[in-house]
Amino acid sequence: MKWVWRGLGVLLAVLVIAFFVMRVPDTDPAEMRAKYGSAPSQFLDIGEGREIHVRDEGPRDAPVIVLLHGSNADLHTWQQWTEILREDYRVIRFDQRGHGLTGPAPDDDYSAVGFGADIDAVTEALGVDTFTLAGNSMGGGIAMAYAMDNPWRLDALVLVDAGGAPIEREGGGNIAFTLAGMPVIGDIMSQLLPRSLIERSLSQSVSNQDVVTDEAVTRYWEMARYPGNRGATRIRFSAPRTAFDPADIARVQVPTLIIWGKEDALIPYAAAEWYDEQLPNSTLVAYDGIGHIPMEEAPERSATDLAIWLNEALIPPEVPTEEPADAEPVLTP
Repeated sequence: MKWVWRGLGVLLAVLVIAFFVMRVPDTDPAEMRAKYGSAPSQFLDIGEGREIHVRDEGPRDAPVIVLLHGSNADLHTWQQWTEILREDYRVIRFDQRGHGLTGPAPDDDYSAVGFGADIDAVTEALGVDTFTLAGNSMGGGIAMAYAMDNPWRLDALVLVDAGGAPIEREGGGNIAFTLAGMPVIGDIMSQLLPRSLIERSLSQSVSNQDVVTDEAVTRYWEMARYPGNRGATRIRFSAPRTAFDPADIARVQVPTLIIWGKEDALIPYAAAEWYDEQLPNSTLVAYDGIGHIPMEEAPERSATDLAIWLNEALIPPEVPTEEPADAEPVLTP
């Protein structure tokens, strides 16, 4: 019997050694800021020792668009949209808590309320009162939740392959997200995190494989290993997921554009149709041959569709004027 225990002890020791040998270390914050945080980046001090990595571009007096990236992404996912839209709009994008160069939240709050507090902190720090809020994937779910709680702050809402709909995916999906949601295995994989896993995950998320460049894979891999981001990911994926209540969605009157890739393997197109059915003031635009991140897979087409829609959505409704009932008629000679 002692040989069995001795064998198990040797196996455990080998596994522990292998873990530490294969573990991928965190990236260096200063190096990452130099690489990904140059101009026009800024780091907003929002108090309590927190800084948020923000890019604020376009005319100061133009309508404002705030962009929220998806899970394990960062503000760079909106680069092509920004280059197109910043001529006519003030475009604000930032790394959300637990992501990119912003890093983890000290209170480990990765609820919709926590993410929403950062939207308020960024817009208030930049002197923005109302704005169009757009979000992709996780960011879309956060945008939807924010619209339900703070409709008076929004001029318009844009959901890009957004989370939150009560639609289940049938098979397939993203291997990195699947592993991250598994107890124990998720903890181990978050520490090993081979670059090949990131590459495969990105490839599974899109239909347009031109998006899967060495530069993009490296950025995702390095940002995922920014100090504290792996722990934040584990907290987010270990939390129970709940879908929005249709009755709550139906009360949102904000003009809403729904943009979706019909070949989305993470959040199926049926979710887009669900949002379109529930929202009383929505427009649905869908793309054949496009997956989970249309703003990267079809940037010119999706940004142009957004700009055309905003031209109408941001026009204030005409207020009818009526003469008082007792007004005297105006006589002309």
